[in-house]
Amino acid sequence: MAAAIFSLTLQILCLTLFSLTLHCTAFSSRDYSDALEKSILFFEGQRSGILPSNQRLGWRGNSGLSDGASYHVDLVGGYYDAGDNVKFGLPMAFTTTMLAWSVIEFGSSMPNQISNARTAIRWGTDYLLKAATATPSTLYVQVGDPNIDHKCWERPEDMDTPRNVYKVTAQNPGSDVAAETAAALAAASVVFKETDPSYSAKLLQTAKKVFDFADRYRGSYSDSLNSAVCPFYCSYSGYQDELLWGASWIHRASQDRSYLSYIQSNGHTMGSDNDDYSFSWDDKRAGTKVLLSKDFLEKSTAEFQLYKSHSDNYICSLLPGTSGFQAQYTPGGLLYKASESNLQYVTTTSFLLLTYAKYLKANGGVATCGTSTVTAESLIAQAKKQVDYILGDNPAKMSYMVGFGQRYPQHVHHRGSSVPSIHAHPDRITCNNGFQYLYSSSPNPNVLVGAVIGGPDSRDNFADDRNSYQQSEPATYINAPFVGALAFFSGKAGAN
Repeated sequence: MAAAIFSLTLQILCLTLFSLTLHCTAFSSRDYSDALEKSILFFEGQRSGILPSNQRLGWRGNSGLSDGASYHVDLVGGYYDAGDNVKFGLPMAFTTTMLAWSVIEFGSSMPNQISNARTAIRWGTDYLLKAATATPSTLYVQVGDPNIDHKCWERPEDMDTPRNVYKVTAQNPGSDVAAETAAALAAASVVFKETDPSYSAKLLQTAKKVFDFADRYRGSYSDSLNSAVCPFYCSYSGYQDELLWGASWIHRASQDRSYLSYIQSNGHTMGSDNDDYSFSWDDKRAGTKVLLSKDFLEKSTAEFQLYKSHSDNYICSLLPGTSGFQAQYTPGGLLYKASESNLQYVTTTSFLLLTYAKYLKANGGVATCGTSTVTAESLIAQAKKQVDYILGDNPAKMSYMVGFGQRYPQHVHHRGSSVPSIHAHPDRITCNNGFQYLYSSSPNPNVLVGAVIGGPDSRDNFADDRNSYQQSEPATYINAPFVGALAFFSGKAGAN
C-alpha cells in the first residue's frame, strides 16, 4: 500500500514538474532511439529501383527498373515522394538535403543508426547524380506522369502507367529544382567527407556544376513543365530562395570564397532582407537564414549578422509570450500551418529550433525578441513539445508515426502499404482493381514502419481514413528533418 501511494505521489510530482520545466517526460532516451531507427527505416519503403539484399521492409520489391530507358538514360533508383509511384525531383532533393543536414548536425547522437542514415542519403544522391550527369546542360527532374499515376491505385511493383521523363534545360530552365539538387549534393558531400572522400568529392564537384546551370539559366521549373509538376509540387515561392540556399550549402561544404561573395552580392535580391515564417520543400528562406547564422555566431562574419537577426525573428514568431509571436497552435499545442500535410511544417520547424539552439549554445548566444532574450534551452523545450506530440503526447493519445507506440494510424494513404504485397499476392493487381484496397475499411496489410503522416486538424482531430490523404499520407520530406530532431533527443541523457 505504501509503495502504491509513493508511486502515485511520484507520478503527480512528475506531471507537475513536466508542466513547469519539462524535466519529466512521457518518452525516454530509449523511446526516442526507437523512433529514430523507425524514422530512417521508413525510407526503405519509399525506394524505387533494385532493392538490396539487406532490405529490411520485406514486403517491398523491385520497381521502376526501366525508368529512363525510353529516353536512353538510366534513371533507375531514387525515392517515391509519398503514397504514389512518381519520382518528383524537387521534394526528393529537399528530402536528401534534410537527411544530410540531420546527420551533419546530430550524427554524433545517432551512433547506432549513422550507417542506416548514410545509406538513406546515398540512395537519394546516387539517383540525383544520375539525373544531373546523364546529359550535358540537362537535369532530369521527374519520372512518371502524376495525372495518370493518380488515376490508378497499384503497388509500385505492378506499375504499368507511363513512366514519362521530365527535364530542365537551358531553353526550359528550372533554377529551383536545380539549385535544390545542388544543395542536396553539397550537403551530402559533407556527410561522406571522412567515410568516402572520393564519393564526397564527386558530390561536391557535381553540386557546383548543377548550381552554375541553375544560376546561369534562370527560371522556374513550374513555368517550364506546367501540369507535370503543378499543382503537385509547384514552386510557389519562386527560384530565388533555392539559389541562395544552394549557394549557402556549397559555401558550407567547400569554404570556397566565391560562394561567400555570391551570397553577399545576391542575398538582398534573393530574400535575405525579408522575414519568412515557413520552411518546406518549396520555401527555403528560413532554413537558409539559420544555416548562414552559424557563420556570424562562430566567425562574426559581419555580412551574416542580418541572417542571425532574421533567424531570431523566425524563432520569436514561434514562441508564445514573445513580442514577435504569430504562430498558430492547436488546443493540444501542435504548430498548425496547413490543412494538408501539416506535420511537414512541424518537423522542419522542430529541426530548425534544435539546430539554431545548437548554434547559439556553442557560441554563448541568445535569440533576441524585441527587448527580451530567449535561451537555447527555450528553443529545445519548444521543439520537444512538437516532437512529443507527434510521438503520442497529444489529446488523441495517438502516435502519428506508423509502428511507434501502442496506437498509431492503420489506414495510411499509401499504395504499396495498402495493397497486398507481391509476396502475399503474386498475381498482378491492375490499376483499377487496386481501388478496392483504397476504399477498404481494413488496416493496411503492410506496415510502413516509421512513416510520419500528414497529421491532425486544427482542433487536434484525426480521422484514420485512407481517403483523407491530407491527414493520412506520409512523405519523405516529413520524415527527413524528423530524423535530426529524434537523434537530438535520443542522444540526451534522460531525454531532458
